[in-house]
Amino acid sequence: MSESPEGVRLQKVLSKAGVASRRAAEDLIAEGRVSVDGKVVREFGTRVDPVNAVIHVDGVRVVLSEDLVYLAFNKPVGVYSTMTDDRGRPCVGDYIHKYERNANAGIFHVGRLDADTEGLLLLTNDGDLGHRLTHPSFEVPKTYLAEVPGPIPRDLGRRLRDGVELDDGFAKADSFKLVDSLPGKATVEIVLHEGRKHIVRRLLAEVGHPVQRLVRTAVGDIRLGNQRPGTLRALTRAEVGALFNAVGL
Repeated sequence: MSESPEGVRLQKVLSKAGVASRRAAEDLIAEGRVSVDGKVVREFGTRVDPVNAVIHVDGVRVVLSEDLVYLAFNKPVGVYSTMTDDRGRPCVGDYIHKYERNANAGIFHVGRLDADTEGLLLLTNDGDLGHRLTHPSFEVPKTYLAEVPGPIPRDLGRRLRDGVELDDGFAKADSFKLVDSLPGKATVEIVLHEGRKHIVRRLLAEVGHPVQRLVRTAVGDIRLGNQRPGTLRALTRAEVGALFNAVGL
């Protein structure tokens, strides 16, 4: 690979991808922290194909294409998870058009949230990543906060982790915890990796605690944090790398 006259020098590729300056990239290479197509590279003269090479730094994949877009959207209540809506209802696409730089970048939403559910929705034009994130075989966990009628019985978490039978089959939570409790109302956190329609609402209704408000707060390691409803933000390089790692890319 390093003897080929073709390709671009690895440190230049890393610099252009925003990983580090060329000099700092050379240090990363010398320290054995960079791999190309699964092999650690230590030679400064290494040339790579910036289109097809798979490069990791400290185990995190580096996005090389300048055309790929990775966004976090805090979807408000009442917004539909579609890019267009022929009935004129508010939809995700309305907000993408406000993100002018990428308005024509072929962006799509990764999975969906019900109109009555708010919170984190990932957007991208990376078809491979989007497909894997929504495919059940990769089991990417999703975290929700739900407001439900209280009080919460002590055994509810165990029941949800053990699983319950729904009309379309067995379902269970990966984890469950009580976040807050007030007279007649409670806030709970539930984590699960499957994506059947209305699955969180149906699970909690089945155990006697129908959802009054539902917010998705995380997808894998990507967290909503204090991002305001209706806003978009670009994912950081580390966040994109974490998504790649979660689905084996």
